[in-house]
Amino acid sequence: MTLSQYLPILSWGRTYTRTALSNDLMAALIVTIMLIPQSLAYALLAGLPAEAGLYASIVPILLYTVFGTSRALAVGPVAVVSLMTAAALSNIVEQGTMGYAIAALSLAGLSGVMLLAMGLFRLGFIANFLSHPVIAGFITASGIIIAASQLKHILGINAHGHNLLDLVISLVSHLFEINWITALIGVLATGFLFWVRKGLKPLLTRLGLGAGLTGALVKTGPVFVVVATTLAVWGFDLAEQGVKIVGDVPQSLPPLTLPSLSPELLGQLLVPAFLISIIGFVESISVAQTLAAKKRQRIDPDQELIGLGAANIGASLTGGFPVTGGFSRSVVNFDAGAETPAAGAFTAIGLAIAALALTPLIYFLPKATLAATIIVAVLSLVDFSILKRSWGYSKTDFAAVLATILITLATGVEAGVSAGVGLSILLHLYKSSKPHIAEVGQVPGTEHYRNILRHDVITDAHVLTLRVDESLYFANARFLEDKIQARVAGDKAIRHVILQCSAINEIDLSALESLEAINERLREMDVQLHLSEVKGPVMDRLKRAHFLSEMTGKVFLSQFEAASSLKVKAPN
Repeated sequence: MTLSQYLPILSWGRTYTRTALSNDLMAALIVTIMLIPQSLAYALLAGLPAEAGLYASIVPILLYTVFGTSRALAVGPVAVVSLMTAAALSNIVEQGTMGYAIAALSLAGLSGVMLLAMGLFRLGFIANFLSHPVIAGFITASGIIIAASQLKHILGINAHGHNLLDLVISLVSHLFEINWITALIGVLATGFLFWVRKGLKPLLTRLGLGAGLTGALVKTGPVFVVVATTLAVWGFDLAEQGVKIVGDVPQSLPPLTLPSLSPELLGQLLVPAFLISIIGFVESISVAQTLAAKKRQRIDPDQELIGLGAANIGASLTGGFPVTGGFSRSVVNFDAGAETPAAGAFTAIGLAIAALALTPLIYFLPKATLAATIIVAVLSLVDFSILKRSWGYSKTDFAAVLATILITLATGVEAGVSAGVGLSILLHLYKSSKPHIAEVGQVPGTEHYRNILRHDVITDAHVLTLRVDESLYFANARFLEDKIQARVAGDKAIRHVILQCSAINEIDLSALESLEAINERLREMDVQLHLSEVKGPVMDRLKRAHFLSEMTGKVFLSQFEAASSLKVKAPN
């Protein structure tokens, strides 16, 4: 293992060019402008002061630049992880207290250590236990909860809750408190941001603006809203009319902080940190691989765990909270022309300058504007089409997606993601516990064997050939036993059973014992058991046991050879 594998910056840094520098600087400028309001908004979503969003977007990006493998991924606060942070911490510490901020640092640190450990031990495969349909369902439900949670800022009322039902009840019970000036600002800001996404680009194109300038103006739409609403609150003194504003934001670089090492607190944060780590990694690696594929670049999942782990540890030491690779900011980074992770470093520098110089300018920024930014961002994640696609393709997947959405909406994100993990694993076990087992016959004029229910094939009444389309392990071994027993017991003419093993990649000890039981039962029925097309690694493992020597039949290299040999020997 070379040093450059753990420090990817040593690889791309050697070939860094002036062209890459100019492209990275331009991408960083656009992303920085977009991230300023977004970072502030996600900090408020996490229940933290606005400046925590800026802090969580500086050092973590720098560390990912050193350790990450994606050339376009932009790391920082994201909506789902911010919501999960708020949900986890509010059950432990009261929002607005020093203990809450320290708990957020501890959550980021614990998540970082978990991600780093998984990367060092090459455990990136853990994320595969979450199926993509289930993840889509979870993100859709989370997007709805996030949008609902921001309505209190849009309307200027007090409301609380970490699931949709609680939020709706709380919002309805406080509707009489609506601040109509705040509501006007929030509704106008939300409407404008939606229009920017859908209508601004066609308008600018009709006006004759170039594609590059049009794209830049569309991406910086939130900045226009921030400037306009901030000036409106300042100019008309709307804060005195009850419009809630961001207020004082420290004019400084990220401070050096230390997470709590209290065993009691860390014990309470253990499960939330693990769930945040898994969800954050899945979201990040999905975005990174999608963008990398467009340029035929390679992403190393295990090194990504190390990069995200370092980023979260950095966040815990500099006043931040859990971070991961964000979809919207990464796409903007990619579309703006970022060529290397250096674009992230330049973005961090831009945000550091903003933290030092621009924070006094957002004193009068209304929280309703930040809420509008969040709502528009997360509603793009809501995708109910996954229900239609899964219903048409697999009723089992549909049930898992629907259950994940309903559980998340009804109980909150922590229970939702836990249910998603559980459902993904159960879904895999259910599908593999009842593998597809096809009875096959010879395609006339060839040496190929296909399912007798799908093709016109030649069969032998004395020879039963079953193709098992799944590895054999503890969950499905008994299913194979029952299948063979039922088929042979119902057909007295059968004298040979061939298991075509071309799709079997693994046979565990439980499955081996089932094969031994099948062999013994067939022996008692005066039927021989044979294997064909056994893969090398599977054969190597079978040779370590006594099964092959005790098997009543033979192992054949091909199914054609097995059928031809047994056809001659079969009695008339």
